[in-house]
Amino acid sequence: MGERITLELAERTVRGKKVARLRKELIVPGVVYGAIKSDKPYNVQMPLGPLEKVLKAAGSHSPVHLRLNGKPAIAMIKDVERDAVKHTPLHVSFHAVKQNEPVVAEVPIRLTGEGESEAEKNGLIVLQTLEKLEVKALPMDLPEALEVSILHLQKAGDRLTVADLKVANGVEIVDNDDGREGTDDDENSVMDFVIANVYEPSALAAANDAAGGDAEDESEVASDNGSDTPQDLQEAESQPGGKLQDEPKQSNVDANK
Repeated sequence: MGERITLELAERTVRGKKVARLRKELIVPGVVYGAIKSDKPYNVQMPLGPLEKVLKAAGSHSPVHLRLNGKPAIAMIKDVERDAVKHTPLHVSFHAVKQNEPVVAEVPIRLTGEGESEAEKNGLIVLQTLEKLEVKALPMDLPEALEVSILHLQKAGDRLTVADLKVANGVEIVDNDDGREGTDDDENSVMDFVIANVYEPSALAAANDAAGGDAEDESEVASDNGSDTPQDLQEAESQPGGKLQDEPKQSNVDANK
């Protein structure tokens, strides 16, 4: 873990269309699940400036030390709704966690020694193919990143897999086996997933041409998490106190000005 990330919250009483006034005052509405006071979603608000610093530092994989009306809590950032044009946060969802209970988080993979491997010195290309990986650890033991060196890569066809990662004590790589026999994941372990490959430049160019070049991923969404809000989260946020209940989409806010 790196430097402790903290954020001061205030209780939010403004709801519905009135949250537009908060945003004009550079105040961002949000909600905390998993309870500061109870098991129900808790409406909060926070200044835009400090929030943006926290979002940059924590992402979705580092715990944030929240403080609400003088009461501390540890939480993970679960979802950030952003303005489609300005990309500023419109709403943030936190999930409170317990310091002594493990959590699962998606952590970035970082290659070290880039530009210094024998493969690159020989004119080959090292291409990272896996950017993130789920790990399980106590909130304060979650790593900022999983690092792996590429220095020993030498020739085309050399590769790094998840098995090459060195993780700290208390950190477990999550293998998403569904537990059923006879399914595709029975023969494949997460430890076999390829993190990086070494290619001849010509072979990589030919592969790109065959695939129609670098295609844009149409599955990208505005959420920082890179995926649609899960169904159970949608249902929770549609309850009183949830963002789907309280905050209209920006287009609806603009239409009602």
